[in-house]
Amino acid sequence: MFDSKQGGSKDGLSSATTQRPAHAPADHPRIPPEKVGILLANLGTPDNYDYWSMRRYLNEFLSDKRVIDYSPWIWQPILQLVVLTKRPFSSGEAYKSIWNHEAGESPLMTITKSQTTKVREALEASFGSEVVVDFCMRYGSPSTRSKVREMVDKGCRKILFFPLYPQYSGATSATANDHFFRALMDEKWQPQVRTVPAYFDSPAYIDALAASVERGYAALEHKPDVLVCSYHGVPTRYLTEGDPYHCQCLKTTRLLKERLGWADDRITTTFQSRFGPEEWLQPYTVEEVARLAERGKKRIAVIAPAFSADCIETLEEINEEIRESFEEAGGEEFTYIPCLNDDDQHIEALCEVIRAHLCGWLG
Repeated sequence: MFDSKQGGSKDGLSSATTQRPAHAPADHPRIPPEKVGILLANLGTPDNYDYWSMRRYLNEFLSDKRVIDYSPWIWQPILQLVVLTKRPFSSGEAYKSIWNHEAGESPLMTITKSQTTKVREALEASFGSEVVVDFCMRYGSPSTRSKVREMVDKGCRKILFFPLYPQYSGATSATANDHFFRALMDEKWQPQVRTVPAYFDSPAYIDALAASVERGYAALEHKPDVLVCSYHGVPTRYLTEGDPYHCQCLKTTRLLKERLGWADDRITTTFQSRFGPEEWLQPYTVEEVARLAERGKKRIAVIAPAFSADCIETLEEINEEIRESFEEAGGEEFTYIPCLNDDDQHIEALCEVIRAHLCGWLG
């Protein structure tokens, strides 16, 4: 039982939103009504595309041992003295080419904000004020730690943490979860928590992916010869070390193909964004699109099913570097089909996944 007729709160929360346990002494801290938090998480973005903003972002990202798992004694000197001396310039130019100058932020930030707003509206329609929906970034701002703190302050005694990666990888889903768990270490009164696993085989997600392909093809005068499903790559050894990402990517393509009712030769799986000297998952997208052109596949479409929102890897790498590789090899028509972003069918698919994992917490 709580007494809601008490005076102001020492922590700044209003008496309308906080309560003192009914039988507690007068100096007992006020407590907000219990809520359930849904915290969406994406990779992250630099604050700007200038050198120092890019360097801070890349340093945090490339210092993550889930991303680059070499010994820090070997990797950190290379990172600090070589990579972070040059790469902020080239990465900054790439970000500048896709930057949302009107909003003063990257497209990933703009899209993630819109996704969060739409998910919040849908869940509040179902659960009312019992839910708090927000987002965080693994790298950069807003940080996972700051958003966990805000949710706890708002009375979230339960938090559902949702990494927005359809396929699981240690370098994406796992590091997001790691950071979430580290944030919980700062809390005196830890909330109950759940994490959402990979959702690549969710029928609603596959339906949304298929619908985006159908819309993209319907807008074209000539249908592409091949749909290239380009996934972010990881080192090949991750597969042999137990990471399920490669298998989940292949299954995503198969499920999409079956949903579209296509033959095997109309769709293929590739991997992009290779970094460093070791072998990564193959075929590499930039090389495979050239081979397709050389084999007479003059019209292709590319989709990026591993990304829940368009970002530097899709808007710059696919639409520039990969497109250029295809056209230089003789390709004639290159179509990029955008990520699902804040499309209403995608939002409903995400909400369906969320509702399934709220069972037992909310009605």
